[in-house]
Amino acid sequence: MRHLLYLVISSIIISSCKSPKEPVLVKFMGEAQGTYYAITYFDVDARNFQPQVDSLLQEFDHSVSLWDTGSLITAINRNKSGIQPDPVFTELFKKSTVVFNKSDGAFDPTVGPLVNAWGFGFSDRMKVDQHVVDSLLPLVDFNNIRLENDAVYKSDPRIQLDFNAIAQGYAVDLIAQLFDDKGIKNFLIDIGGEVLSKGRKTNGEYWKVGIEKPKDNAGYGEGLQAIVQLEDRALATSGNYRKFYEENGVRYSHTIDPATGYPVKHTLLSASVLAGDCATADAWATVFMVMGLEKAKAFLAEQNELEGYFIYTAENGDLNVFFTNGFLKILVEE
Repeated sequence: MRHLLYLVISSIIISSCKSPKEPVLVKFMGEAQGTYYAITYFDVDARNFQPQVDSLLQEFDHSVSLWDTGSLITAINRNKSGIQPDPVFTELFKKSTVVFNKSDGAFDPTVGPLVNAWGFGFSDRMKVDQHVVDSLLPLVDFNNIRLENDAVYKSDPRIQLDFNAIAQGYAVDLIAQLFDDKGIKNFLIDIGGEVLSKGRKTNGEYWKVGIEKPKDNAGYGEGLQAIVQLEDRALATSGNYRKFYEENGVRYSHTIDPATGYPVKHTLLSASVLAGDCATADAWATVFMVMGLEKAKAFLAEQNELEGYFIYTAENGDLNVFFTNGFLKILVEE
């Protein structure tokens, strides 16, 4: 009996002296949704989740990507019968409905016909005049499409859905959910500049993310306006300095105002939004680009769920910034 007790006590001592595994830094990159993705996380088992991430993103595209001619959203836009929305499409539809209502229609997933007409979609640019705009505006109203009993109903078959202004952020959220399910507690996910963080680095440092300085046709990371530190938050940026064209001395932005049918014309160059999830941040960054600086500032002043950082052109042509008090707390450099 003494020998058995000795063996048990020895086993406990040896076990208690073993050091816990140190988390290992894992990084990988890839391509998705017409842009890049970059993922960093810490895992004691150094597991590589890139195959699962790639599979998730492929399934995501097959649901809501307009670039995938066999996607579910493409079938709905083509009015194919017997199409049943999947969970990804359904959740994006519901999230879009919330933002559409809260923004008084500034966020509208049916704006696609106008986006195409102005040359920022899949069709060749049209010669747009007021007549063309008037003919397309009746197709732009998210109230005219509904999701009911696992089916999509349109008031007009020509109505087209486009979740591009929220989908990338939601894809980030889905990857975050994958990591949560796998027990990963500290990570940073970035898809084309839409990011979400959880926890911190193993040394206690915050995750740090840059906000780009607006510059025509600049590559990613070619100059930063500010650096922020994130913990359990999402950050998304929308801007008018990448996608535009000029004709007869007039610059046309890719951000289309659903109310007027025309590209927005204001001093706001980019809007960065801090939120609890990336789909929300992504959608509201688009909303603020539609609203413009003053309306966006007024909106943020009346609620506390979002924080904003806006880069705009001053009257003298210089770049200026405005940010909310909550955003100030995460600024590292500005």
